[in-house]
Amino acid sequence: MNLYVVALFKFNENYLMEAVERFQILVRETRKEEGCLQYDLIEDKNNKGTFFMVELWESEEHLNRHNGQDHLLDFRRDVSKMLESSTQIYKGSKIL
Repeated sequence: MNLYVVALFKFNENYLMEAVERFQILVRETRKEEGCLQYDLIEDKNNKGTFFMVELWESEEHLNRHNGQDHLLDFRRDVSKMLESSTQIYKGSKIL
């Protein structure tokens, strides 16, 4: 069963350009992963510095493999100092 994930990031405005650079690497590398069906970065149009990563994975197993990838671990390390608050992550399955 496919797994949907939405991750919410809130960045300090001083780091927006750097954050987008880090996101570009993360998105490019993640889209190459087996089991990745969608991996899109969305910027909230009403809240500067707020981004949503919209993900679709073939399975939870694929997501678990993604969570151990170097490009994701590097991203987490690099942006930790740029975030205003902790990243929120929501996982679910399509019901309709």
